[in-house]
Amino acid sequence: MRNKIILFASLLLMVSCNDFLEPESISTFDTNYVFSNIDDARRGVNAIYVQFGVDGFRSRLSNNMTGNTDIEHQSGWTSSSDRYQIWNLDALPTNGDLRQFWNAAYTAIRDANIAIEGIEASGGLESSEVQTKRMMGHLLGEAYTLRAYWYSMLTFYFGDVPNVRQAPKAGNDFFLPREDRNVILSQVIEDMMNVEELMLWADQCPFGTEQVTREFTLGLISRIALQRGGYFLKPDMNIDRAADYRDYYQIAKDYAQKLISLKDRELPRDFRQIFLNQCKFITTVNSEILFEVPFALGNGDVGWNIGITVTGGATATHAYGSGNNYMAMPPSYYFSFNESDKRRDVTCGLFQVNTNFEQEFVRGSTNIAQGKWSRYYLDNPPGQNSAKGTGINWPMMRYADVLLMLAEAENELNGPTDLAKNALTRVRQRAFNEADWATQVDKYIADHSGSKDAFFDAIVDERAWEFGGEMIRKYELIRWGIYSEKMKETVETLKQMVDDVRSGVGEYADLPDYMYWKRDASGNFVILNPNKRLETIPDESWTGVKFVLDMWNETTQDYQQWVTKDWDPYFNGPKPGVARYIFPIPQEAVSASQGKLDNAGYLFN
Repeated sequence: MRNKIILFASLLLMVSCNDFLEPESISTFDTNYVFSNIDDARRGVNAIYVQFGVDGFRSRLSNNMTGNTDIEHQSGWTSSSDRYQIWNLDALPTNGDLRQFWNAAYTAIRDANIAIEGIEASGGLESSEVQTKRMMGHLLGEAYTLRAYWYSMLTFYFGDVPNVRQAPKAGNDFFLPREDRNVILSQVIEDMMNVEELMLWADQCPFGTEQVTREFTLGLISRIALQRGGYFLKPDMNIDRAADYRDYYQIAKDYAQKLISLKDRELPRDFRQIFLNQCKFITTVNSEILFEVPFALGNGDVGWNIGITVTGGATATHAYGSGNNYMAMPPSYYFSFNESDKRRDVTCGLFQVNTNFEQEFVRGSTNIAQGKWSRYYLDNPPGQNSAKGTGINWPMMRYADVLLMLAEAENELNGPTDLAKNALTRVRQRAFNEADWATQVDKYIADHSGSKDAFFDAIVDERAWEFGGEMIRKYELIRWGIYSEKMKETVETLKQMVDDVRSGVGEYADLPDYMYWKRDASGNFVILNPNKRLETIPDESWTGVKFVLDMWNETTQDYQQWVTKDWDPYFNGPKPGVARYIFPIPQEAVSASQGKLDNAGYLFN
């Protein structure tokens, strides 16, 4: 039954979504009737999922709009087209990618509002039939949770936004001003807290983790609570944090603990298999994934614009098609891993697949791929000329995230207690062989438990190593209030790597100036020196590729431009030292708002 939920037709999709502020009337529908039974209510809730299948999410929000971080990057300065504007933090109100995301978000919110009002008015929640009452409660939880997700994303990208909490009907005010982001986030957190106990676990649901279940709702309460308790950018370009932030760290802790106490599970030992499952169309319950967007075959862009590069097309000898990687990993991230950390070689792809279906080294250090997914891993090749629409699911939350949120929240509230350290321990133990636990888990955590600040730094690093390529880092750096700081640190680290390797002196002097690779007698891709430079050049069977030295331009005798420019707007923008990650509201929404919306503030004008 994989990937079916997003395809279910809904009677409610007939509503226009050209303008979220003034949708067509749905007075022709009797919502009490539409939501009067489980099957039709299920279809109504399915309408909310549809927006995961449109470009505003699958090609934009999920992975392509997350911008540059300390663990992912793209060169936004090389073009003025929509996605480059976003990467360069200089998007215009006419930006089409932002418009598509905005429209998808408010269409999903509209459909969630319709479902919420319909279910609550249907009488199903008070039904004497146990199954009806139970399923209606669960469907209501799905609707509230999905609405919360979209509002979380809207506030990350636009700050204060219109707060639409009613289904469209005659007499409603469709022209709403911006609402304080903290008010919105507090509301959606409370919504989920009020409904989560009505929901079903993934192992009780027909679609398992391909739909919103109680696990994900509990996790999302924690995630949005950390967002609400974190830092944010105000229109005056100052970073702020609400005075009641500790209350929300307490909520994050409580609900992470609640999930762990009610539905704990062992982390799967094989880190690579978590993501191979998505490429193999295998879904699991009571395991790592709490919710993944269920893309159908012919939909979804995982393995097309994110993942290991595969070169297909008319000249290819294989039928896997073409896939690229829009957001690469910087060498500073690759070398931040301990060499024994099993997550590194899963997360950072140093190979690509050519037209002969052979693995070969990536084109230098600027092209380290997000290695967790690839169309190369599909069991059934989608066709020589295929590109988009791989059907590979996209993970929205993993259990490791819940453990690390617990560790972070507990540390903020009480310092590095045993509760915080034990949660971090569970995540790090999976990353290393048991023989390394004494040094890489026990000693490492002990060394970082001397203070709240030291443990916080360990959490910042651990989340980078655990979730690289899953495109949530931007949101973490924002709520921690260290976005600009980390961007500047990344550039300084990259430059220092080059300087040390060129001079042969310094902390990074032993990093590989070149990496050497070949395919062995069995055709397996092998890298001779993934960690250190070689003093002696190997025999001619190995091919050398510039690695750290790839960041130096011999012609200009300077660092490559991607080193100096990719992250520059994040710490040297309109207000130096502040990342202006907020974007202007799309011009279409401003024009249709009858004067209620504008793009004042954030130094846009």
